[in-house]
Amino acid sequence: MSLPQDFFGRIIFIIQNYGESLLKGAGTTLLIALVGTIIGCLIGFVVGIIQTIPVRKKDNLAKRIILKVLKLIMNIYVEVFRGTPMMVQAMFIYYGSAVLFEINMDMWFAAYFIVSINTGAYMAETVRGGILSVSDGQTEGAKAIGMNHFQTMLYVILPQAIRNIMPQIGNNLIINIKDTCVLSVIGTVELFFATKSVAGTYYTFFEAYTITMVMYLCMTVFFSKLLRVFESKLNGPEDYSLATTDTLAYTSGLLKYPSKKGVD
Repeated sequence: MSLPQDFFGRIIFIIQNYGESLLKGAGTTLLIALVGTIIGCLIGFVVGIIQTIPVRKKDNLAKRIILKVLKLIMNIYVEVFRGTPMMVQAMFIYYGSAVLFEINMDMWFAAYFIVSINTGAYMAETVRGGILSVSDGQTEGAKAIGMNHFQTMLYVILPQAIRNIMPQIGNNLIINIKDTCVLSVIGTVELFFATKSVAGTYYTFFEAYTITMVMYLCMTVFFSKLLRVFESKLNGPEDYSLATTDTLAYTSGLLKYPSKKGVD
């Protein structure tokens, strides 16, 4: 079948002949982005929590030293992976691991690993900021009823922090969907890699990348809308009454206001 000469004819030709290849590439892109974001969030939570552990003078010397060393390592990790492009990180980790440590990484493992640790660095700062955004009174109240730092963080601070940082988690997912294209430098057959193969076959670069651009846009818009729905669920209903079992402390329904004509 010969290649059509008009633009839309070439679009249809590419979809008919290479649509399956592009869809597989899109599926790989989504899988890497989702897995990388989930693992990256877990890494970010661990790093962010460690960074916010207070170091007090009354703590024993061993604890203070361990915390300071851990925080230094975490800070270096965050600065390195936030301060360098993911493409450079992919090349350095995938090829550098073989040269320096004689570790021949599987391409798929490398893809998940690179996206995860890159996301983790950004999420660490997001989590740290989310934890610090919670009022100090919450921590003081938890300590007042006998909670230790771990219990305070798990049951009081993190539930509130997660609500605050949920938009950034969604933003990281959107970024990862787009940035997985850099993994083509290590041979990962995601959407961008598949598009390069299609475009190079018939030299239909404009048409092929037009299709790919639309596919990326559809994926990002879909997950943006989905995450906004999830955020609205976290916010709860717009109007509500406080529930209480104390009949003397009802917060609504029992208070009467005087009318304009006079007091009842």
